Amino acid sequence: MSTVDIAHLKDPVAKQRHPWRLVSGLLVIAVAIMAARGLWGNGALDHDTIAKYLTYDSIMSGLKNTIVLALISMLIGVVMGFVVALMRLSENTVLRAVGFAYVGVVRSIPLLLLILFVGNISLFWSGVDIINPFTKEVWYSWDTNDLITPFVASVIALALNEAAYMAEIIRSGLSAVDGGQREAANALGLGPMHTMLRVILPQALRIIIPPTGSQFITMIKMTSLVSVIAGGDLLTEAQNIAATNLRTLELLVVAFIWYLVVTGIATIGQTILERRLARGQRKG
Repeated sequence: MSTVDIAHLKDPVAKQRHPWRLVSGLLVIAVAIMAARGLWGNGALDHDTIAKYLTYDSIMSGLKNTIVLALISMLIGVVMGFVVALMRLSENTVLRAVGFAYVGVVRSIPLLLLILFVGNISLFWSGVDIINPFTKEVWYSWDTNDLITPFVASVIALALNEAAYMAEIIRSGLSAVDGGQREAANALGLGPMHTMLRVILPQALRIIIPPTGSQFITMIKMTSLVSVIAGGDLLTEAQNIAATNLRTLELLVVAFIWYLVVTGIATIGQTILERRLARGQRKG
């Protein structure tokens, strides 16, 4: 029986070509270039005003506040989300119900409405008092507006909202770890805390981190919503300047450019982190 040697063949398997991918890609690039030229070349835009305010002191202050606001809110949201995720996975029925209710209620409230509610909390409680429970004497008293400034209200609202979404991300990551890992840790005599920190969480992080990066990028953009309570963010400062010089469109372009830069840097960081995690997973 004769055999055919195909080793000498240059291309034994024909590669499938996708010419429409190239065509569609070129079309998208062309449309993007046309849109950019149409916006930037519009006679209604004053380029000198954009250049002037791009690095303006108040704009830089708003940009710094936006980054700080996103970082603090994200950090608090991750911590709260981790706690809520543990409640969702708890064997305690009450804790599971509370965690489920928190996620369901917060995700049902539009973020803008939540920001407005927290920003106007002084309408419900004008002050905070610490009272002696025996004599009813007021030890300390604070005005609510002094405690909950627009920036603090922004952090609270963004963190509460983020915690609900992070809880589901973290819960999914923890649930994805094989149950045998926990049983093996118990067999080695590890307690629940050590099992979570040393066995379950390190494996779950590979699943949790990528969507968390996407959430942080979304958080950066969501900080613009706090402008409705003058949260001191980038958009707030841009609107304040526009209210004085009536160059609304130019100031919006300034804000757009900085949001594009910050989210672009965050996206690059997320991509690098995901590639490193993927390499570590392949080596493992």
